[in-house]
Amino acid sequence: MGDDLLAGVRGLPGVAEAVDQARSAVDAAYRHPALRRAGGRVAAEVALHAAVASAALAGSRYDVDQVRAGTVTDPVLQGALRCAEAVPGMVETWRRAPRQALARLHVLAARGAVADERLGRPETDPTGAARLDVLADLVAGGATPGGLVRAAVVHGELLALRAFPGPNGVVARAAARLDLIASGFDPRGLIGMEIGHLEREPEYVGAAGAFATGTRDGVRAWLRHCGTVARIAAERLAEVVSRVAPDDGEAPSRPFPG
Repeated sequence: MGDDLLAGVRGLPGVAEAVDQARSAVDAAYRHPALRRAGGRVAAEVALHAAVASAALAGSRYDVDQVRAGTVTDPVLQGALRCAEAVPGMVETWRRAPRQALARLHVLAARGAVADERLGRPETDPTGAARLDVLADLVAGGATPGGLVRAAVVHGELLALRAFPGPNGVVARAAARLDLIASGFDPRGLIGMEIGHLEREPEYVGAAGAFATGTRDGVRAWLRHCGTVARIAAERLAEVVSRVAPDDGEAPSRPFPG
């Protein structure tokens, strides 16, 4: 069922083209020569910007330099930072037990924002619970190809289900990032999709709402938005590299606060 679902989504008009263009942009960005010597620092800086963007999309808007200085205590922002730092170490759990990974992401994202007893616990009606099960099967099904299409479906479904109390959007965006890493589309976590979503925030909100309708046009609009955002994120990667790994070799400031 997973193979058929993703093949059907990719077959929607304009989606395959958008995905292929995104793949080409990401591959080109990954060929930047500075990544050979500074990939870890670049990944940390991308993660910082992506976390700040994800928090902003959840209504907690702060300047990156404020966050880097460690002066922001907003629980949503702190939760987004915790998710960003944890995602690279959660890849195997995501592949094997995606519901466990989602629960962990919610604990990280929502600590201090919701009551402790609600952490890690999806709150859905029976229909929503069934859809969450289907989503988990889609991720855990080894034969199902991943890539941008599956990550977009993961992201869109979690937004539509509003499965987790509090900063559900932070969880959805972190899960999508995790899926892009796990699938090999963005194996080093260098493509900050959240940055692109924030740059095109009205489109992000509208396309996510369209996806939630479940119509072909709605799903198509969301997938094409995600393709555009992947190209933007690839462009932003080059900008991050120029800051973090300048030609003169100057060391950057510490990317995460604390």
